Amino acid sequence: MMTQEINCFEIVKDLIDTSVKKLNLNKSVYNILSEPQRVLTVQIPVQMDDGEIRIFTGYRSQHNNALGPYKGGIRFHQDVNLDEVKALSTWMSLKCAVLNVPYGGGKGGIIVNHKELSQGELERLSRGYIRAIAPVLGADLDIPAPDVGTNGQVMSWMMDEFSRYRGQNEFGMITGKPVIVGGSMGRVEATSRGCVFTIREAAKVTGLELNGATVVVQGFGNVGSIAARLLQQEDGCRILAVSDSTGSAYNPNGLDIAAVEEFKARTGSVKGFPGSKDISNDELLSLECDILVPAALENQITDKNAAKIKAKIIAEGANGPTTPEADRILADKKILVLPDVLANAGGVTVSYFEWVQNQYGYYWNEEEVNNRLERKMVEAFNNVYGLYRKRKDVDMRGAAYMVAIERISQAMYMRGWLGNQVYQEVKREVKLA
Repeated sequence: MMTQEINCFEIVKDLIDTSVKKLNLNKSVYNILSEPQRVLTVQIPVQMDDGEIRIFTGYRSQHNNALGPYKGGIRFHQDVNLDEVKALSTWMSLKCAVLNVPYGGGKGGIIVNHKELSQGELERLSRGYIRAIAPVLGADLDIPAPDVGTNGQVMSWMMDEFSRYRGQNEFGMITGKPVIVGGSMGRVEATSRGCVFTIREAAKVTGLELNGATVVVQGFGNVGSIAARLLQQEDGCRILAVSDSTGSAYNPNGLDIAAVEEFKARTGSVKGFPGSKDISNDELLSLECDILVPAALENQITDKNAAKIKAKIIAEGANGPTTPEADRILADKKILVLPDVLANAGGVTVSYFEWVQNQYGYYWNEEEVNNRLERKMVEAFNNVYGLYRKRKDVDMRGAAYMVAIERISQAMYMRGWLGNQVYQEVKREVKLA
């Protein structure tokens, strides 16, 4: 469960402040990056199936567009709040910069338990949200995508509503769409596959043999389930345990992930999978394993449980799953953490590919998409890991933030946002593409 008292936005601001200081940049860089450039709060009236009009609160945060249009997902979740959306948009700016993708960060959300809505209510809510924020959207302005609680169908409704608003097809205004309406091959698996690519690179530099390596996955949604399947089927890993919001499935001899996926599709939960044991979240995170993939929500690994973690590599499939206090404990334990702004950036990277294909009207096959994604993820890993190895005062997260902020600050300087008197040219810590 998410720890409500931990403020993700304050965490990301502190990390930016630390990185700006380590790069010897003027505080003006922090001042600009510490707050989004624009935040919208909208009220969305939706007619429910029983005829009642309910009002839902929605947000869109546009953090920084120095490198390109705002880009970021839309989540439907009952715990959505303004600071969370602002934090996620900030992470998106950093994520795009780490991957050298020409976007800035954006994020949207609606306070709703989407599981309680009928299909018709979900469609009316999706369309109402787009109508409310349409003036600040567009293929060259702000390009949403799926996130927690949304999917390709929701993106299709949103694209269609925006197309009605503009009076013409606007396939490039949103990504994560089904292939038939301008989506990209490989997009559904992109976040998970990108995470697996970074795990493979981490295994190389740490000397871990993936064939037979043990894996624990917290969160068996789109990202966690596909990552588990890829690691098992393509790399020969043994998946010890998986979990979702209802419970977990643990088997020390390993789980058949394809069978677990089929079981969850049929029952709605991984809990009760034949031959498995339901263990607590704390027990799952503290299992002895080679690789831990937190792919649920924010603030899952904290100072209260980090000391119990026995993994060699942590690959953050979720955004913000590890608190700063936990980071320090994990660093002392010599656990290599692949931070969210690197490990789960495959989704926005293939969203970028989708946007490019929409602009051209020419579409790549899945092999080409995956090959391009691998090149981007490997390049980003090498940039971040190279700086991490060079600087003894940063962990992988700190290195990733420094790579990102260096790129964004240079773009802001070249665009004249900082002024000649406040920007200090710094020697590059690591060669960046």
